[in-house]
Amino acid sequence: MKIQDRAYVTIAYTLTLDSDEVVDRSPSGEPLGFIFGVGRMIPGLEKALRGMEKGQNSKITVEPEEGYGLPNSDLIREIPRANFPEGLDIQPGMGFEAKGPQGPMTFRVDSVTDKVVVADFNHPLAGRRLHFDVTVDEVREATPEELAALEKCPENGCAGCGGTCH
Repeated sequence: MKIQDRAYVTIAYTLTLDSDEVVDRSPSGEPLGFIFGVGRMIPGLEKALRGMEKGQNSKITVEPEEGYGLPNSDLIREIPRANFPEGLDIQPGMGFEAKGPQGPMTFRVDSVTDKVVVADFNHPLAGRRLHFDVTVDEVREATPEELAALEKCPENGCAGCGGTCH
């Protein structure tokens, strides 16, 4: 079976940046499983996977616009320093999780002054070219239970589950 919309797919992958830095990979023996074509994977990766079959390997480059997007200046915010614990040594590059109206949100510290912390809520890989080394482990029809589980997932995915929330 070829990868097509609403198929259940598992892939083993390594994700690197232009610098060859490995930023993510599937754990050995634990491929990433997801329902294909329902908007839970980055568009450029889905486009490249379409039509592949079990056992196929591919090196896929995804440009920022088809990955995590370009950085959005509207997602850079100033947070009063007083909102952070007193005495906390906040440094640029540190990551934090904040509670937002729709659940947890992560941000990286861009800069710090005595009065404000400049927080970047863009995805850490926004603006980056992504290089995937992917091997298709499985392609099959999604079960009715797997498709039903999609209804329980938020529209933008489930914290990395790829659309297979339970």
